[in-house]
Amino acid sequence: MAFQDGESYLGPDIQVPTVFDNLIHKGEMPVTIGLFVNPGDRGPGNPQYGGNDNRSFEYDSLSDLYARFLIEELLPHIGERYKITSDPTGRAICGISSGGICAFTAAWERPDAFRKVVSHCGSFTNIRGGHNYPSLIRKSAPRPLRVFLQTGAKDVDVVFGNWPIANQDMAAALAYREYDYQFV
Repeated sequence: MAFQDGESYLGPDIQVPTVFDNLIHKGEMPVTIGLFVNPGDRGPGNPQYGGNDNRSFEYDSLSDLYARFLIEELLPHIGERYKITSDPTGRAICGISSGGICAFTAAWERPDAFRKVVSHCGSFTNIRGGHNYPSLIRKSAPRPLRVFLQTGAKDVDVVFGNWPIANQDMAAALAYREYDYQFV
């Protein structure tokens, strides 16, 4: 399972390794390797807000570049040390906010590599075109994805869009195309 903003998922608020260990021990999930990836530290920053990291470019862009980075560079490196599955139904990808849209984009672009998506408060807004996903989903043949979307009623509402509404639009589009999804 690949986590975007990996450092956050390792931190004291989430503690994915502990959660994984407990679920694996209880037999509620198979042995799973976590890949915790942080964005590049030098780049164009977020449009409007600036900054100097590469997070927005890597995570918010609608292309297969990030998926290729995971598939061609990181996963082979891990595969040298550990037995990991090449079956896309055994792979998941997760993120929050820009990491959430990144997780969806990676699976959308490369369902041959990732089939399970967890998106917490995904930035399906007009940062780098993410607001187009509901229409794309409705117009495209369904992909073999399982999607978990989560948002909060009081999430961000800024010039790029409204996160709760954007996630509701995603859920409606996934329902329209009869995807295997859950929206919380």
